Amino acid sequence: MSFENSKLTNKLILEKSPYLLQHAHNPVDWYPWGPEAFEKAKKEDKPIFLSIGYSTCHWCHVMERESFENEDIAHAMNEHFVSIKVDREERPDIDQIYMNAVQGMTGSGGWPLSAFLTHDLEPFWGGTYFPPESRFGRPGFKDILLEIAKIWKQDRNKLIEAGREVGAALKKMDRSSPGDRELSVETLKHAYASFLDLFDSQEGGFGGAPKFPRSEAISLLFRIHRRTGEQRAFQMAALTLEKMARGGIYDHLGGGFHRYSTDERWLVPHFEKMLYDNALLAKSYLEAYQIDSNPMWSGVARETLDYVLRVMTAPEGGFYSAEDADSEGEEGKCYVWTEVELQKLLTPPEFKKVTDVFRVHAAGNWESKTILNMDMGTPWAFRYEEPLAGAMRKLLAHRNTRIQPLKDDKVIASWNGLMIGSMSYAAQVLGADGDKYLAAARKAADFLLKTMWNGKNLQRRYRDGDVRFSASLDDYAFLIQGLLDLYETDFDVRWFQAALALQKRSDELFWDVKDGGYFFTDANTDTKDATLIAHSKDIYDGAVPSGNSVAALNLLRLYGFTSNDAFQKKARTIMKVFGDFVSSHPQASPALLMALDYATDASKEIVVSGAKDDPKVREMLRKIHAQFLPNKVLALADRAGREKEIPLLEGKVPQDMESTLYVCENHACRKPAHSVEEARDVLSARGAYPLY
Repeated sequence: MSFENSKLTNKLILEKSPYLLQHAHNPVDWYPWGPEAFEKAKKEDKPIFLSIGYSTCHWCHVMERESFENEDIAHAMNEHFVSIKVDREERPDIDQIYMNAVQGMTGSGGWPLSAFLTHDLEPFWGGTYFPPESRFGRPGFKDILLEIAKIWKQDRNKLIEAGREVGAALKKMDRSSPGDRELSVETLKHAYASFLDLFDSQEGGFGGAPKFPRSEAISLLFRIHRRTGEQRAFQMAALTLEKMARGGIYDHLGGGFHRYSTDERWLVPHFEKMLYDNALLAKSYLEAYQIDSNPMWSGVARETLDYVLRVMTAPEGGFYSAEDADSEGEEGKCYVWTEVELQKLLTPPEFKKVTDVFRVHAAGNWESKTILNMDMGTPWAFRYEEPLAGAMRKLLAHRNTRIQPLKDDKVIASWNGLMIGSMSYAAQVLGADGDKYLAAARKAADFLLKTMWNGKNLQRRYRDGDVRFSASLDDYAFLIQGLLDLYETDFDVRWFQAALALQKRSDELFWDVKDGGYFFTDANTDTKDATLIAHSKDIYDGAVPSGNSVAALNLLRLYGFTSNDAFQKKARTIMKVFGDFVSSHPQASPALLMALDYATDASKEIVVSGAKDDPKVREMLRKIHAQFLPNKVLALADRAGREKEIPLLEGKVPQDMESTLYVCENHACRKPAHSVEEARDVLSARGAYPLY
């Protein structure tokens, strides 16, 4: 930014957030969210301008260049407002409130989020990106500032009353209580029909452009396929995965997925890369590989996770948050190619192979440049054969010499929980080839538990030695999920114990003791953040699954491990609380429907009893992990006394002096077996239901 080397600084210079630091040299007198800004607004009798974004947000950069670095606009902001900057990734609690408000006022939302607040922090007007001057019927930011400042001076009560109305509407969203409609397999059928209606049979995905990866929808379709045998459910999910992997949304050279596709063909992405997308998608590809053993699925998962290990992993073990869409002020500049560039870098055989496989031509496919992509007729295996494999390595090496997109190197607890789970799942599915992923999952889990969890409270963000911000429901739920996945991979009981402790604290902080379900933030009268004007309970799956959905599945898994009925009751209550909404809008909450799938299936409690280093034990675990068995818990009874730590292990001892496999349903166990083959019928049994 043009002010980066200026002596001009504002209060954001003291922050750790890369996003806030990007704005620390703006001529705007920015403040972080907090009492200093609120008191200044009251003392100087000014309304608050709240700007929310994140470091890798393209349009946040645009609005900064156009407005926040503009001396004239900055002067108007400083004269008439107290301006506050918030990193939505550090403070999703604040973002959620004001995003709900702006969506309610305007019918849409996005980032940068722009809101104007009263001294009571109630929003009276808002929007997203605004151009600096009025154009094409869209009001200019400077005109908006001056008009609101004028009304604040001349007719303030009008704005205060508008703020009170919005604030009251937000508070009405605070509570969801049990409705009349119960979730059942009929809900799963309804969800399938909804996704069938939305499905793009030509290009995959659901709906038109822009197209977002919907990992939870894909994983739900896999579960519906497993329960019903419906091939169309698998085909929808598989076509979507293949189209994404072949499209420009996938980074064919460096691995990993960009945020979303701006077109319906998955060709032109919004180029930022988010940790959560890559965690969720890697797991979906691994599930696909368990179902039909197509090496394409495992290849995409490996390349995605290898990208995370290479680029997005901190030395201490945590995973970084994101990479920007922009470099040198241009979106996608780091990732695209011209035919002339490729000719200079590659030998003639390499050039021919690259242009044939990745559909390169002189005119390009985006702004006279080429976004690498593969057509459906090209075998995926070509990527691993010479001369193409060597050419791809050469191109990646050259690309790495370019100015790279900004990396947001903060560690977010919830997103790390997702990646710990995906790394663990890769270790399960890929066997010995997944050892490096297991090592990464362990290191990240150790880092979070030592640095961001003090045994009493979890913190959301770590960066540069600084740990801050009380964790939300998502942070607890996603980390619990990741730790349970990790336990089911290496069977180190400390991961399970940490998951139990985090669940206990999550219940204390977020559970609605009156109506059930979890609030997104601490809503307890004595401990809640007084600056948050609303506390909501969410079930909608956005860029990440809702915390209530993930928590519901966690609770069912914990019940399987412990037989503690309190866990099962809470999971059932969540489904009752959101029953009306999910019954009417099943496509909006596929993650909760995965918990419903677990609850309505012949879910398994599986115990392998024997020494961890016994070859027979390792072989049994390998065969279990290779199967797509989403509705199970898996434990290892490797020594006496473990049942005190994990009640499921009680009585599960080796039979006939041999390693033994126990398979139970609803805590009723079948005859012990000495091999997976002996128990195959029991393992594969499912609570089937007809779709039609």
